[in-house]
Amino acid sequence: MSRIGKSPIAIPAGVTVSINGDTVTVKGKLGELSQELTDGISVKEEDGSIVLDRPSESKAHRAKHGLYRALINNMIQGVSTGWTKELELVGVGYRASNQGNVLDLAIGFSHNIVLSIAPEVKVETVSEKGKNPIVKLTSFDKQLVGQVAAKIRSFRKPEPYKGKGIKFVGEELRRKAGKSA
Repeated sequence: MSRIGKSPIAIPAGVTVSINGDTVTVKGKLGELSQELTDGISVKEEDGSIVLDRPSESKAHRAKHGLYRALINNMIQGVSTGWTKELELVGVGYRASNQGNVLDLAIGFSHNIVLSIAPEVKVETVSEKGKNPIVKLTSFDKQLVGQVAAKIRSFRKPEPYKGKGIKFVGEELRRKAGKSA
């Protein structure tokens, strides 16, 4: 049996979970998320925790069992505490600023990149003298935060020689040696 799928999900205080047929809806102080379940995976609430069950031991059912358990756990954690991704701009003259949910990036192109971000995601830019600018993305939806962060990173991925580009904070880059003289 799936080790991830069979472990129950604890429901923290302040979070309500409603199960309506194949749809699980989670409400918390930060927002509301819902997920539709397929392939016969069943969900039930037992004394303050959620338990998922699968109909058979087929490979597809085993895969979906762990997947939906992880998605529901991420939803519960998101509406209670939220998710944060931090991006670091590494390069001379690279700058980031924001006006509300509009992000303005100066990353070495002839023009600035202006990106309008979904209203569910909060954007914050931190610029300290002598340090690389950091873009903080915060939301209750883990998938949306990851998608927005990946979109921002795709404008200028880190290159392997000098490490210039947009990278996640804490990301280890594989560096290459330059031409040997």
